[in-house]
Amino acid sequence: MTLRVLTGITTTGTPHLGNYAGAIRPAIAASRQPGAESFFFLADYHALIKCDDPARIQRSRLEIAATWLAAGLDTTRVTFYRQSDIPEIPELNWLLTCVTGKGLMNRAHAYKAATDANEATGEETDAGVTMGLFCYPVLMAADILMFKAHKVPVGRDQIQHIEMARDIAQRFNHLFGQGRELFVLPEAAIEDSVATLPGLDGRKMSKSYDNTIPLFEGGARALKAAVARIVTDSRLPGEPKDPDASHLVTLFDAFATPAEGEAFRADLRGGLGWGEAKQRFLEVLERDIAPMRERYDALMRKPEAIEDILQEGARKARATAAPLLAQLREAVGLRRFDAIAVTAGTAPAATGSATQAPVFKQYREADGQFYFKLSSADGRLLLQSEGFAQGREAGQWVARLKNEGAAAFAGLPARFADGVSAEDVAAELARFAQ
Repeated sequence: MTLRVLTGITTTGTPHLGNYAGAIRPAIAASRQPGAESFFFLADYHALIKCDDPARIQRSRLEIAATWLAAGLDTTRVTFYRQSDIPEIPELNWLLTCVTGKGLMNRAHAYKAATDANEATGEETDAGVTMGLFCYPVLMAADILMFKAHKVPVGRDQIQHIEMARDIAQRFNHLFGQGRELFVLPEAAIEDSVATLPGLDGRKMSKSYDNTIPLFEGGARALKAAVARIVTDSRLPGEPKDPDASHLVTLFDAFATPAEGEAFRADLRGGLGWGEAKQRFLEVLERDIAPMRERYDALMRKPEAIEDILQEGARKARATAAPLLAQLREAVGLRRFDAIAVTAGTAPAATGSATQAPVFKQYREADGQFYFKLSSADGRLLLQSEGFAQGREAGQWVARLKNEGAAAFAGLPARFADGVSAEDVAAELARFAQ
């Protein structure tokens, strides 16, 4: 089974060196491993909860997309998209909201932190709390469940949100699944081995501490200036220094080879001056950062190229999202009227095609390949398959479509006919279960 991994990036800031070493670099490396199907998205709906500055949102979306691409994200291997380009996500968000208890949201960490802060200062409990903040975990659940992610890499402070997504998915499956697993139950992937870089002052690198080292912002000059501000002790050149007591060494190790790290420690013990040590760290940094910065600058000069990449990612994402949403709409009763069987006693018995199932036809063409197609009861073409080397392959897909309905759309080697949507086909397939 292919493992699906989903990573979201909130678009409210500009990435710094800590973001790169702690999240971007390991996530891209993981996406290159065989057997994994990776989804990366710009969480711009989530950003609206935290930021009401449209210019900042717009700029951050562009900078973060360019950063991931410059860092080597291969969009031919992964699905890379903006949350706001997938209309199925807010619709799923509403379906999930309708089955989520308020009591569950009352326990969310972000909401409790806001109300605790208000009470500590004598404010009304919900002062400044928006419904976006209150329902944040439901939107996060929609992001995850929409793509049936098995693993979601998160920090320990986000584990609660994954647990809530599981709770919501279980309730939805129980209410509407009728024995089927409509949603996969996701698991949090905690990577304790991933480095948390110290900032200029030794504390965790964070914009809230104003101690970050820029990744691309400000170019090589800004990077050099930031490295020069790294706090060190007062030992002079020639005096031995303790590598284990210096966060400069921790930063160096995150970008150097093991051999370089050992040599750096030895030289510090031998009296290497802090100024020369910082210069050596800058050289190691630039070895990695400079080529990425060049790609980043080129991308920032051509935002239309980034837009094309994201639009292609959105098409890939929606090819997965639309069939699932069609199945969910069917499950909760949001069905097309021409797919509803007339109930005895409520209307005259139907005699037209509205109560008749669609028709599958399997056949072999002159090219030697086997095909199948799906037509409505009145003969309208709905779905046309690609060719198969063996007839049983076509038959297996037909059986899956009859038994699973829209759930079989993912990976389906077929195309919908012109003017026919995934929802149309899902509604027709639902007749096989009636």
